[in-house]
Amino acid sequence: MPVVPEPPGGFAEAYRAQQARYPQLSAAPGWQPVHTVYVPADRFSARTVDEWRDHALSLVKAHLGGPGELVEVFGVPRGPAAAVHEKVLAKLTHEPIEDLRVDFEDGYGVRPDEVEDGHVEQAAEAVAALHAAGALPRRWGPRVKSFADGDPGRSVRTLGGFVTGVVERVGELPAGFTVTFPKVLMEDYLPQFAGVLERLEAGLDVRLRFEMQVEAPQTLPFLRAELAESLGGRLAAAHFGVFDYTAALGLPPHEQRLDHPACDHARHVMQTAFAGTGVELSDGSLAASPASDRAVDVHALWLRHAELVRHSLRHGFYQGWDMHPSHLVSRFATVYAFHLAHYDSYRERVSAWEEQREAGGGVMDEPATIRTLAAALRRADAALP
Repeated sequence: MPVVPEPPGGFAEAYRAQQARYPQLSAAPGWQPVHTVYVPADRFSARTVDEWRDHALSLVKAHLGGPGELVEVFGVPRGPAAAVHEKVLAKLTHEPIEDLRVDFEDGYGVRPDEVEDGHVEQAAEAVAALHAAGALPRRWGPRVKSFADGDPGRSVRTLGGFVTGVVERVGELPAGFTVTFPKVLMEDYLPQFAGVLERLEAGLDVRLRFEMQVEAPQTLPFLRAELAESLGGRLAAAHFGVFDYTAALGLPPHEQRLDHPACDHARHVMQTAFAGTGVELSDGSLAASPASDRAVDVHALWLRHAELVRHSLRHGFYQGWDMHPSHLVSRFATVYAFHLAHYDSYRERVSAWEEQREAGGGVMDEPATIRTLAAALRRADAALP
């Protein structure tokens, strides 16, 4: 008779810990915005979404005649170009912004308390108006000042005023709310900020989650899976901040770019830390707009932005930050081309696996690859209009 040992002691406890820490190991990816648009709080209004849509569409009308120019300007493969062109126009028309952040930090600056308080009220009023019009993006919220600036009171005051102002005007906190917490130089700031959210929840009967920004090399050492678990499920995402990060490393200004190897390292640390936890990842931005309204300058901006978006996508970062209406065109065109380029071949390989037949072309898929292919298809279905 074979000797069958008992299961190892403590296994059940370890397995429960695994399930709590890595809830997304075998889960299908859900919808995640392909971008975050952030607008300085003093420039944000109920017209912001319409203004970004109209500006982006005017650029398309003036400088993107048809699918052929997608190939030339963005490097979109000729095969899916017509479908990409159609989808970009539809997206810009019906949902130009998926995720909107009202910025009270670097894009806004330091103002007297009474001035920032006034902009908090204006922002809450604009959110209420967008919600009433059915135009509030699926994700939305503020970016508050960092605790690293030495004034957590201002950060908390803005957050409390913003959330309270929206709830008072709408009667509830509309779906999709999240708050961005920048420049997390100290690990202690995270549970402190989570505690602020917890106290706000108790007072307003809402559920609040936040995104942390990874903007300094000092942040990387304390990124780990247990971090998300320790914050009670309140950490929704980690967003990379390219300019603060590269400046902190001492890179020269012309090398402060998303596709620098130092940024690749930071992104890989973020991926390693949060894989399987359900914490979403977002890349940073291109701090540039077209130098003029001339086609040559608009095309140059689109080309550079498309290169950076493709770089992010190749590295498994499916979301990034957009800073100008022109970026919407290159963002959506590049994302849609990326998903459509391999969609049919991925679907065929998954079907072949499910039907237990050869996929053809010498492909020998492993179970992990099939899971990745299926996840890519679901991600594409969620992203494509």
